[in-house]
Amino acid sequence: MRIISLVPSITETLIDLAPEMVVGRTKFCIHPAEFVKKLPVVGGTKSFHIEKVRALKPDLVIANKEENEKEFVEELMKDLKVWVTNIETLDDNYSLIRELGEITNQQQKAEEICQKTISIFKNYKLKNPVKAAYMIWRKPYMTVGGDNFVNHLLETIGFENIFKDRSRYPEIILDELCPADAILLSTEPYPFSEKHIPEFKNVHPNKKVRIVDGEAFAWYGSRLSKLENFYKELVDDFNND
Repeated sequence: MRIISLVPSITETLIDLAPEMVVGRTKFCIHPAEFVKKLPVVGGTKSFHIEKVRALKPDLVIANKEENEKEFVEELMKDLKVWVTNIETLDDNYSLIRELGEITNQQQKAEEICQKTISIFKNYKLKNPVKAAYMIWRKPYMTVGGDNFVNHLLETIGFENIFKDRSRYPEIILDELCPADAILLSTEPYPFSEKHIPEFKNVHPNKKVRIVDGEAFAWYGSRLSKLENFYKELVDDFNND
């Protein structure tokens, strides 16, 4: 089977399961680095090149409701088999991985990935809930609401998202961070780094501000199973306060 993935985290998962089946990717499909270099690029996740996808003659194109533009996906559906995924919870994630295992005939590998991920989120949790805000953008400042995968992972670990009553990815001002005990600055999509911490500390000097791996909260599929050390360090950081 020839598969094109338009979703970075699914591309990585497919390569972990059956690399020989993956025939195309987006420019944001970056893992595993050495393997993806060999794959044809069909554009970005939002605006991929439809003709490049068709030219690769895939048996299946995998897209995502959140990551890919609906009009582009619908155009592909006119003459190609397209699977549009929608991942909002860890249970959705496990269903996705197992379905990919069925498609690639790698059910055992898929189940191993699921069990590893299940173990991680069972073992690494905050002792006490921590009110938090998870920042994804600046100029304007943007955070995550309560109806997405990032929020689900935050809650699974033990964070209470102070913006959970809002939808999607709301714009905020820094004063709205007052109820939070922790401000988490994601490395993606905006590349927050240590240099941005004073920007938040100047307004909220008593709050815990941390840089966090954006892939650990926004990527699903096999990526989560590889980040045990990150989750351990994150949880230890807050549990040891």
